[in-house]
Amino acid sequence: MFRADLHCHTTCSDGTMTPSQLIRHAKAIGLSGLSITDHDTIDAYAEAVPVAREVDILLGSGVEFSCIFLGMNVHVLGYDFLLNSPAIEKLCKRHAHRRTMRNKAILENLQRLSMPIMEEELLAMGEHTLGRPHIALLMVKKGYVASIKEAFNLYIGDGKPCYVPGETVSVEETLDIIHQAEGKAFIAHPHLLVHNNKIKELLKLPFDGLECHYAKFPPDQEKRWLKIAREKKWLISGGSDFHGSVKDYIALGCSWVNEESFHQIFKHALY
Repeated sequence: MFRADLHCHTTCSDGTMTPSQLIRHAKAIGLSGLSITDHDTIDAYAEAVPVAREVDILLGSGVEFSCIFLGMNVHVLGYDFLLNSPAIEKLCKRHAHRRTMRNKAILENLQRLSMPIMEEELLAMGEHTLGRPHIALLMVKKGYVASIKEAFNLYIGDGKPCYVPGETVSVEETLDIIHQAEGKAFIAHPHLLVHNNKIKELLKLPFDGLECHYAKFPPDQEKRWLKIAREKKWLISGGSDFHGSVKDYIALGCSWVNEESFHQIFKHALY
């Protein structure tokens, strides 16, 4: 049976598998297709494309951009865009600078609360896209908190004492850039959005699809989003949001799309 997971992460952002490892793992568990959707970066594809060709698994371009809409944090999944798009490259670089400045500010806040982490320690982790999950890992390593969850709940989560919002990029601008790159824009995990009035306004924007199948959400919680996608004649995507060992309760392939949906989204698969 054809199954394609269209939401997963590598060490190029906050996952624990390299692009090669992720592709091989997908093949080993019987997946037929994949899209790597690292946060604000497409660095994984340079390594992933030849491995996908080697093991014979379909691969479609993907990315997960952090955005803001009416003060609400929204994640936008970009699919099927041109990997060599200058617009996508420029947006990824902008996000990289945003994260660097935000990380510095968070570390300064932690310092003020007597939980020092040097910027060099964070950079030494080696990942392409460093963010709050990596800071949380260092907080655990240094004994400041007992778990990543505790780091977010007490200190660096949204609205917590060391939280820093940083520069924002609007949903509208992100949609425009994805479309410039000949890609398709989807609302990621809409199940997690909570402001109904803002959601109604968000749904008026020119998205191409909705991530209706997500992680381990049961079918009854997907019905609302499937109904909306069908009413709007939008495409339907699905994926696990796999991160590897940092979220070992989420298995690659636990949410997926079939062959028809994959080819509706990806008109020019990378392999």
